[in-house]
Amino acid sequence: MKIAVVGYGGVGAAFIKLLKDQKEYINKEGIKIQVNYILNSRGGVYNPHGIDCEDVVNSFEKDITFNTIIKNKDVDLVVEVTPTNKETGQPGMTHIAKALENGMHVVTANKGPILLNYKGLNELAVKNNVELCIGCTTGGALPSINGGIMDLAGSNILSIEGVLNGTTNFILNEMEANGVDYSQALKKAQELGIAETNPTLDVEGWDTASKLLILTNVLMNQEKTLKDMNVEGITKITPEEIKDCIGENKKYKLVGKTTNENGNVKMSVKLEKLSKDHPLYNVDGKNKGVRYTSDPLGDLTIIGGASGVTPAAASILRDLINIHRGYKFSR
Repeated sequence: MKIAVVGYGGVGAAFIKLLKDQKEYINKEGIKIQVNYILNSRGGVYNPHGIDCEDVVNSFEKDITFNTIIKNKDVDLVVEVTPTNKETGQPGMTHIAKALENGMHVVTANKGPILLNYKGLNELAVKNNVELCIGCTTGGALPSINGGIMDLAGSNILSIEGVLNGTTNFILNEMEANGVDYSQALKKAQELGIAETNPTLDVEGWDTASKLLILTNVLMNQEKTLKDMNVEGITKITPEEIKDCIGENKKYKLVGKTTNENGNVKMSVKLEKLSKDHPLYNVDGKNKGVRYTSDPLGDLTIIGGASGVTPAAASILRDLINIHRGYKFSR
């Protein structure tokens, strides 16, 4: 399988390293992966016979661009991991559309294009008999998309409920365990590299909202936007509220939830108190989890999945391997 890697930030670099580290396993799968292109914002590296991925950092050339990939048409699959733009989806939107139009599979970690135009991109994939795989967009290593597509096939999904952001989960756990206030818990998360310097997207609920929206549109066949969702974060939670919640034998979680009652689809992200009998009660620390309620297959809960750039890269490799195995994601 000949591939192009478009985007060479944390996840892109981790994916290239993973191809080397997991070479023995990949070979057992019977896949020969040849990287023909690696692109970043400055240019790219191209070798039609396969790039030596040991030393690519200083090899980027300005005249090697995404258009080179489309012109040469010498890859089977494009890994699109450029930064997310939730307003326009660019440049990922164009990359994904052009790759699909030219008969190339796409595996992406880029939420922007999927948030804004999943249906259109999926239709392009179906039309050109290729796959669009987006597992990394809804929780990294957590197989939330794949579980919904494959394991609930033929079932009507009635609700989606998820603890989908590891940063907020860690902060809430820190407040519970040590009785600290929100700002202290956030500071520790930042010191450990769990929270960004600017944590707004996580703590205000927008990362959870983005992941929930993708799950909703893909698995419930909707065309919703972030404007259709009520979103609240965790920044106003107090130690007193945490203490009272513990006294009730419950835990606070930032929960993204979609319900579909007779075609009336409602979406929200907000703090909720979960009791011990709730399937997501024990989703602690950096872990994530999603619960599907369906008819007639019933409930399916998926919990776990490591966090970080390497697990994200591993989820991209997982999708690539599943394409090789013949699984169908675009429908």
